[in-house]
Amino acid sequence: MQVNVTYFKHDQAIVETPSIGTGTRVWAFAHILAGARIGSDCNICDHVFIENDVVIGDRVTIKSGVQLWDGITLEDDVFVGPNATFTNDPFPRSRQRPTEYARTIIRAGASIGANATLLPGLTVGRNAMVGAGAVLMTDVPANAIVIGNPAFIKGYVDTMPAASRTAIAEEDACTPTSVEGVTVYSRRRIWDLRGSLMVGQIGDGLPFVPRRYFLVYDVPGRQVRGAHAHKLLQQLLVCARGDCTVVVDDGRHREELLLNRPTIGLHIAPMVWTTQFRFSPDAVLLVLASAEYDPSDYISNYDDYLRLRGVSQT
Repeated sequence: MQVNVTYFKHDQAIVETPSIGTGTRVWAFAHILAGARIGSDCNICDHVFIENDVVIGDRVTIKSGVQLWDGITLEDDVFVGPNATFTNDPFPRSRQRPTEYARTIIRAGASIGANATLLPGLTVGRNAMVGAGAVLMTDVPANAIVIGNPAFIKGYVDTMPAASRTAIAEEDACTPTSVEGVTVYSRRRIWDLRGSLMVGQIGDGLPFVPRRYFLVYDVPGRQVRGAHAHKLLQQLLVCARGDCTVVVDDGRHREELLLNRPTIGLHIAPMVWTTQFRFSPDAVLLVLASAEYDPSDYISNYDDYLRLRGVSQT
């Protein structure tokens, strides 16, 4: 972050901090306290208040009526809509200050919609989109689109719609997706009067030798599972009952895939960021894994994942 006095300040603004980057614009009736650090090429609109322990990156837009309290960080290219409300004390009392304020971080490229409210100590992930009026009570994953009160994930930015994969024919086939390392396996349904059967075996419908399985079920419809990648593990996901949506991401391409019948399996190679959401009430997701459980194999931070993939984060 550059520190420079070559910025614009409206005559009716109060700027006490010396730490403002080149090209930043501070408009009328904004008030920035002495300890705040503001990056370059930011746009701070009318009636914005910024406290001391606030860090703002480059190219950030803060619309009118926003207050940024101690403990808040906005990374590069963040957008904050008008009258969005931030908080920093989970149990506020008049004239009783905590020894340390909760830290709220809005990661690079994220957007906070007008009148959204954020509880203290949350992280909004890289490139996430928080809808107008949403009330955030939990962290928001990278690239997620959240709406509502309490906020829930409606979708993911820059993804093909899940419906685009629902028409896969019920025949033995494997279809690559736009995401590196992700393949859709479709198997024929064998049916007679006794019911339906679907078969997969090693080399024919099973792309690896399973060493472990687990079932995900009874998931409240607005909850999210996954949101991580594996360094070495392969997985095959089959929704044995009901349906759910899977988002797969290789750092460059992202796609939504709807698993809505037991004849469709999703093979996920190592180093693919994977999230499951939109579970139907009756959904039962079967996951076959190529290795036993190993917590060191997980990558749970999206920024770390991008670095390991060699993807530029600028």
